[in-house]
Amino acid sequence: MSMLTPPGMGGKYRVTGDRYPRMRRPRHRRRIVTAMTVGAVVLGLAGWGTAQLVDVYTGDDRRSERAAGRKGDCKPVPAASAAGAAGAARLQPRQITVNVYNATPRGGLAKSAADELKKRGFTIGKVGNASPAYDKKVKQAGVLVGSRAAATGPLRILGTQLANAPVKADARKTADVDLIIGTAYSALTPKPKADAALAALAKPAPAAKGKC
Repeated sequence: MSMLTPPGMGGKYRVTGDRYPRMRRPRHRRRIVTAMTVGAVVLGLAGWGTAQLVDVYTGDDRRSERAAGRKGDCKPVPAASAAGAAGAARLQPRQITVNVYNATPRGGLAKSAADELKKRGFTIGKVGNASPAYDKKVKQAGVLVGSRAAATGPLRILGTQLANAPVKADARKTADVDLIIGTAYSALTPKPKADAALAALAKPAPAAKGKC
């Protein structure tokens, strides 16, 4: 009698063959697990895609705000601009000594410009012909020259009297500034416009406020 024959069966029923039942996980469980995994991946990809789309439209601004160390619409005035505006606001034309030089072949321009600047309240220094470095070499209406320190104060004030004149710095240690008249010069900026520009310097626009 085989050892696999149940007792009491008298050998009537025998288990034969070499195949035996094996324990397997129900297939429906594996399908559920697979479906859940796929669903989680799909949801994750959908969320990531949405975040990317949002970042496309808003990311640049937010990154720039984080890089600048501020939030919202806060745009502080650069320190150099603020300092220059404050320095110019404290000055009055009478505190600025202007040397007027003529770099053109036309005579009398330096004197007439100096006389007009004096009427507008400026202190006049030297008046005459320009040095060889500038004589007949200034194509614009004029050039303003002074020390680097004067760029944020006296030269800003003087610049209101001759619009769009370029500014140059030299190695002088004194506080005086130069107005060098060039080929395109016809006259100083009309007084009403010059006065308006002076008033704007005296009351510089406040820096934009925001949530920093």
